[in-house]
Amino acid sequence: MPLFSITNGTLTPVQQTNFDREKELQALVESSLQPIFNCRLVASEFSTGTQHGGRIDTLALSEDNNPVIVEYKKIESSELINQSLFYLSWIHDHRGDFHIAAQQALGAEVDVDWSDVRVICIAPNYRKYDLHAVQVMGANLELWTYRLFKNDSIYFEEVFQKSLSTTPDAAMTKDPVMVAAGRKAAITRQTGSYTYQEHIDGKPATMVELAQAVREFVMGRDPAMEETPKKFYVAYKISQNITCMEIQKQRLLLYVKLDPSSIGELPPLARDVREIGHYGTGDLELSVRNPADFETAKQYIELAYQNVGG
Repeated sequence: MPLFSITNGTLTPVQQTNFDREKELQALVESSLQPIFNCRLVASEFSTGTQHGGRIDTLALSEDNNPVIVEYKKIESSELINQSLFYLSWIHDHRGDFHIAAQQALGAEVDVDWSDVRVICIAPNYRKYDLHAVQVMGANLELWTYRLFKNDSIYFEEVFQKSLSTTPDAAMTKDPVMVAAGRKAAITRQTGSYTYQEHIDGKPATMVELAQAVREFVMGRDPAMEETPKKFYVAYKISQNITCMEIQKQRLLLYVKLDPSSIGELPPLARDVREIGHYGTGDLELSVRNPADFETAKQYIELAYQNVGG
């Protein structure tokens, strides 16, 4: 669907263009990692050493403290996925190198959570064969497209969410490097990730039912919404977290991506936690104990979703 500008009540198509150099796309994303993906830059053009002979376009740390790899192409290319899978395999074997780079960029106290590694590929398009190969491998990749317009606007869209499959199929892939890296990524994801079930095990039925209501409401905001269970909470995200849910025995704590000072007087169930340590990401805490509380909370979840760009 083309982009239109509105002028005097009529629509005019906005012409597409592209970057002259791939580095321009990389520089733009790196300067805006926070608003796009809510990540912190660790390194640009990070060398994987003389033995591997590679250079990772962008290394970052997510809001959940997971390592992030970002690779770019300004043209449609299978090489982007090949490289990303290679670097995904590399980073699991070189955790110390990433940790040192993160400490140098973000401070010695930085914490890295290796339960998940986020790999983001950004290109104008992908071949159908590459989309299928990533799917059958079960690789932990996010494929994003971009469109650059002549009115200085740019649009990002996730066209493939990271796969939950854990059985790579070598016969369906085209490159042995992709097969090996995909298999290793699937095994790492299978053994290192958490599940939603772990968060509700042992909780009262009333809390499980309430958590399910939250789950359905948040996931229903957008087809691209992802549920990402972490050690202490469950995150719901598109390009970045919208809300995080911590399931306790007497209540749910929802941490919503909102600036508490921007929404006026807070309801009794809400608390500003910008200066208070907590597990989930988000500065507004909502303490939900019953369906009535959740009805109050819905408007803040919806607002956070709209603010992130849903």
